[in-house]
Amino acid sequence: MKVVLTIVLLSLIGVAYADNEINAKVEAALADESRPAEDRARDRNRRPLDTLKFFGLKDNMRVLELLPGGGWYTRVLAPVLADNGKLYVALGTNSVSKNVLTLPGFEQVEVLTTSENLHRPEGSRHYAMDDFEFGVSDLDMVVTFRNLHNFDVAAREKMNRQVFAALKSGGLYGVIDHTARHMEPANNENRRRIDPVLVIKELLELGFEFVDYTDLHYRADDELVFEVGRRSVTGNTDRFTLLFRKP
Repeated sequence: MKVVLTIVLLSLIGVAYADNEINAKVEAALADESRPAEDRARDRNRRPLDTLKFFGLKDNMRVLELLPGGGWYTRVLAPVLADNGKLYVALGTNSVSKNVLTLPGFEQVEVLTTSENLHRPEGSRHYAMDDFEFGVSDLDMVVTFRNLHNFDVAAREKMNRQVFAALKSGGLYGVIDHTARHMEPANNENRRRIDPVLVIKELLELGFEFVDYTDLHYRADDELVFEVGRRSVTGNTDRFTLLFRKP
């Protein structure tokens, strides 16, 4: 009995140490003086530490960030993974490559060059893409922040299928996006929102397991009526935060 208790206690101590380690590394990245003031201003709303802990981030993971935009999360993930892990970025990487990855401390981040050819067909509200592959495998985690809404059904299927292929068995896929009303027809106000039920359905159909969700980014005062760029909701949209696993 004492042996069992000792093993349990040691396991709990190990988990607590790992949590403290990731907490410290994320907090250090957030406190880095090189972070732009406009990035810091969004910390309270985006809650990066809580979000990355929910996704299960560890500092020794091989992580792919999809569609990193200006690099808000890249600036957090890169230093956390620099010593023991690896950060990749892919799809829509022009801005982050020019403005972030050229800075000291980001040399180890690897840009995955693909042939996806992102483009918006004439008259479409969404981007399309060609077939492609990421060119990596056995990743521990893939994350994407407020991006799936930009793509049509076929493009999301291509992208998420390649995420599935790139992850190792047990690998995690963390998704955040602006919430649309369930089954609401497309209109000019919801064009940068997406139905979380639809996202879950699409990922389950590709073979992912649904792990969990969190209300970290629930916003009661976003009535899901207005376009996310409107002053009444911009920077404070209701966002769903979902976690999936490759079996």
